[in-house]
This record gives sequence, C-alpha cells and structure tokens, in this order.
Amino acid sequence: MPATRALGDYGERLACRHLREQGFTILERNWRCARGEIDIVAADGDCLVVCEVKTRSSDGFGAPFEAVTWRKARRLRRLAGLWIEAHQEQAAGLGDLRIDVVSILKPPAAPAALEHLRGVE
Repeated sequence: MPATRALGDYGERLACRHLREQGFTILERNWRCARGEIDIVAADGDCLVVCEVKTRSSDGFGAPFEAVTWRKARRLRRLAGLWIEAHQEQAAGLGDLRIDVVSILKPPAAPAALEHLRGVE
C-alpha cells in the first residue's frame, strides 16, 4: 500500500473514532458512485453529515482543511443527494444536511492533530 494511501486510511480511522466520540453514528465509509466518493456519511442526531477527511504529514502546502474549496463542498453536496437517493430508508429519519471536514496533520515523529470543521460551504 503506498504511503499516501496508508496515511489517508489512518486519517479516516482517526476521524471515525473522533466522530463516534462526539456522538455521531457512522452510516457508511468510502461510499462510491460514478460521480465520486464520500469519505464518511454519518448522523449527528437527526442531521445527515457528509464528512470529507483530509490527512497530511506536513503543513508545507497549507493546513489539510484548506484543500476543501467551495467547489469541493458543492461537489460533496451533490454526492450527498445521490447517497440519499441510494439509501432512502437510512435517510428517511434524517432532516438537515451538513458538510463537515475533519483535518488531520500527522507529522512522521509526532502525534496527530485533528481539527473538526462543522458546516463548511
């Protein structure tokens, strides 16, 4: 497994653990369709949350969350609509839709720093 893939998988596992600790219910990880992928689909109470996870080993190119532009957020919203269409039963009890970003910075010889941004758009 390439190092970048391993770092990404590590970040997604860490993000899921963080979200569960915050009381979220993880509905799905790495949901794919022809138009793209959603890293994490979760429920925060009665709110459907589409969560993008960005993990980097340094901030040389900026903080990980800076990679989520308004275009990416718009794309995530469209993908959320497709997820809802494909999972109508699971989505039935959920009201609002929110886009979150979990930003993880994991330098090679230091602990990971996690930042959870709620409601990015």
